[in-house]
Amino acid sequence: MTPEDPASPAPPPDREERPDQLGQERRSGHPEHDETLDRLERAPEHGGESPLVVVQGLRKVYRSGPKEVVALADVSFEAYPGELIAIRGRSGSGKTTLLNQIGGLDRPDSGRVVVAGRPVTELPEPGLLELRRDVVGFVFQSFGLIPVLSAAENVGVPMRLSRTPVTERDERVRMLLSLVGLEKHMNQRPYELSGGQQQRVAIARALANRPKLLIADEPTGQLDSQTGRQIMQLLRALVRSEGVTALVATHDPALITLADRVLQLHDGALVTPDPSPATAPAPA
Repeated sequence: MTPEDPASPAPPPDREERPDQLGQERRSGHPEHDETLDRLERAPEHGGESPLVVVQGLRKVYRSGPKEVVALADVSFEAYPGELIAIRGRSGSGKTTLLNQIGGLDRPDSGRVVVAGRPVTELPEPGLLELRRDVVGFVFQSFGLIPVLSAAENVGVPMRLSRTPVTERDERVRMLLSLVGLEKHMNQRPYELSGGQQQRVAIARALANRPKLLIADEPTGQLDSQTGRQIMQLLRALVRSEGVTALVATHDPALITLADRVLQLHDGALVTPDPSPATAPAPA
């Protein structure tokens, strides 16, 4: 199998019952959050599409003197347009390393990654810069906002780098902040926002250049459990609304249920995940 002509795998798990589940989960008691989700449309099921992400045989070993630590051990999987995939595992299991390889932030020792037809593991640095600017959006645990800029200015940074015309940029910024429920907070700086609001700004910024792939590394790690669940619900709704694929690393079992599919890492290798509401068969 090659990334250019992958074999047709089984389609993603059926999600016909998920909208009802979302309706039960989405009511948080926070009007701003609930109104945001009400505005987001869920995209229709995808079928017969080629994978957006192809990962083949990734291996990464870190060396410290004579000691070797295997961060990734022959990891392979595919991700399809419109999927939210949770990558779970204990600290040190290889989640961040895997996301860094897929997003072009690091290179594996062996194996291959293709994202939207681009051979990530073979691209020169200019190609990787273009990939991270135009194809992949990143959301980090620490938010990564620029303290001296307002929420709107932070969201606009990627579009400034891509030289988006001012009128188009301002319109997109307003739309994205409205999409994440922060249209009333456009002029506030990060220190004036709660942790959940800062992460919403970070998500809006990640979507600024209309990426095809959204990578989120422990996006709820610095948030309380209720706010973290709201952020994951928002990510799932945005995947449908914006038509992107999302890979989300998390160790929180409560958040796994919001994913379409779960990949579990153990000592750098993919293993069969434990049964969960997102992966276990429906009761007879």
